[in-house]
Amino acid sequence: MAANYHNSAWFYDRLARLVYGRALINTQLYLLHYIEPGSNVLIVGGGTGWILEELTKIHSSGLRITYVEVAEAMMALSQKRETGSNRVVYINNAVENVDLAPDFDVVITPFLFDNFTEQTFQTVFTHIHHLLKPDGLWLNADFQLTGKWWQQLLLKSMFIFFKAICGIEARKLPGIESYFAANNYQVISEKTFFGDFIMAKVYRK
Repeated sequence: MAANYHNSAWFYDRLARLVYGRALINTQLYLLHYIEPGSNVLIVGGGTGWILEELTKIHSSGLRITYVEVAEAMMALSQKRETGSNRVVYINNAVENVDLAPDFDVVITPFLFDNFTEQTFQTVFTHIHHLLKPDGLWLNADFQLTGKWWQQLLLKSMFIFFKAICGIEARKLPGIESYFAANNYQVISEKTFFGDFIMAKVYRK
């Protein structure tokens, strides 16, 4: 069953703030500053769309943004966001089912891959990889395990909760780093948040 956060749209952001404070927000804000003016940007799994407003605060115009979100209720909220004079195309579908031109300067995947089994992750990663231009930037935010006991406990709790509410298929984190390495991505910047449980990385293709 594919993950779909339609059922959680009305409380997702509030729940995230309750559990993580501003950590999930700050992780993504850290990444947004690497986007150059005039970029062609692909956002995959943007949730309620607040990231669009934050990006507009940095670039009020000149961006071409393709916003892909599978949850209908999340998309409805996203389309109400202020996007300035940027050009935004909204696509309510799973990204691996969308045929897009491979000409993106920047890809953003905010807490996307933790929803997937290893097999689904491979499919989604490969699809997105082919959409990014050579030398393009891939901005990824996700959870990681660094050996602290509470990380595994919190991660397991998240999987159980969102499997029940949203039908996510994952039971553990996929091998995210190994795929970036295998495809010769270079890490040009990284930062961790929330006791190293959350990581933001900027990769160059």
